[in-house]
Amino acid sequence: MIETKDVEHVAKLARLELDEDEKIKFSKQLGDILKYVEMMNEVDTTGVEPMNHSIDFSNVMRDDIETYEVAKEELMANAPDVEGDFFKVPKIN
Repeated sequence: MIETKDVEHVAKLARLELDEDEKIKFSKQLGDILKYVEMMNEVDTTGVEPMNHSIDFSNVMRDDIETYEVAKEELMANAPDVEGDFFKVPKIN
């Protein structure tokens, strides 16, 4: 079982404030999760190849071919406000 001091440490790292009841509750829950994960060590995985994903897939990427180049003047014409060669936007505080 996970001790409450371990839960306190994780809570501090996550910047969470837990009361004593929550610390006890979470230490039991985390202990139960770790017991369940430990059960996976009992499964016979002989001959099972490691995998990155549950289904077999591959990325299909198209060639990066430029089909139309927009002129800077055409882009700037759509801007509500321009200063020199840049879009001018409102200041954010």
